[in-house]
Amino acid sequence: MFLRNCWYVAGWSRDFDRSLKALKLLGENVVFYRQTDGSAVALEDACPHRKLPLSMGQIEGDNVVCGYHGLTFDCTGNCTDSPTQRGMTPRRAVVKSYPVVDRYRLLWIWMGDPKDANPDDIFEIENYENPAWGYTDGGVMSIACNYLYVCDNLLDPSHVAWVHVTSFGGGGTDDAPLKMDKTDRGVIVSRWISGQAPSPYYKDLVKFEGNCDRKQHYELIVPSVALNKSIYTPVGTGGEGAPMVDKTYINISYNFMTPVDENNTQYIWFQHRNTDPNDAAISKKMNDGAIMAFNEDKEVLEAVHINMAEMVTPNIDLGLDLGAKAFRMKLKKMIDAEQIKTPKPA
Repeated sequence: MFLRNCWYVAGWSRDFDRSLKALKLLGENVVFYRQTDGSAVALEDACPHRKLPLSMGQIEGDNVVCGYHGLTFDCTGNCTDSPTQRGMTPRRAVVKSYPVVDRYRLLWIWMGDPKDANPDDIFEIENYENPAWGYTDGGVMSIACNYLYVCDNLLDPSHVAWVHVTSFGGGGTDDAPLKMDKTDRGVIVSRWISGQAPSPYYKDLVKFEGNCDRKQHYELIVPSVALNKSIYTPVGTGGEGAPMVDKTYINISYNFMTPVDENNTQYIWFQHRNTDPNDAAISKKMNDGAIMAFNEDKEVLEAVHINMAEMVTPNIDLGLDLGAKAFRMKLKKMIDAEQIKTPKPA
């Protein structure tokens, strides 16, 4: 169902503190907290005794104490105290621990074999430290659908013409030809649209007047990171291989889909632009517009999830689904290979 030996976004770093925070990720119950030095900890949210969630316990120093009989666990998941039988702590009193890393204002978690967790493999956000680039606060949303439907949507530039009429839609988004490229890390679906007005969302953000050449770059990276790049440039200056000009406007929407289970997705995003790095008003306007648009996606995707699960007649694919199908095939091969490699529990 899920690829586990990879990094997922657990949430915004700002949302994890010294309190116990319970989340379900990839069907597993996980409890998070921060140690006294600020470093994050993620453990299986179940005491090995009677499986009471550790999130119902309390933090003592850098450890978490079960709220049933006081079994105490450190950041590695080892039991450091068993008050009812001190000196005779059960050898199996261990909970699973997960590698976690704070990066890009996000808390990342490795859901697979801990010995394979390499922070260097965390998805890189280019220009994150570039002072000329500005970013939005972003957001988090629960969507009651399988995460792959969200991934499909973020490899589909065409849906904006109908779902996002007042934001990301615009001339050419309904019928301009799409180009699909496979990469080592996923799939890109893109197109240039020439000589059209900017979409409503970008009309007041671009740095030039009149119509534009516009690129929609929709990229999906294994396991479920979507990079949606919008490029706006004066008419006649866009196109494949064309160099950037002074007024070329770039905005990248970074989207992180973490499966909760097979029917629910945690969706986190933010926008990153090559202009106005310190303009809080622009950041807020962009963030508010994104939230409105993503709520439009949420309504559609939740309805898709229900009807696909309850279909009476078979669904069909369109040409625009080529990228999503290629990504699903790549991901399935990786999941199958991982399951073959991972020994089944006795």
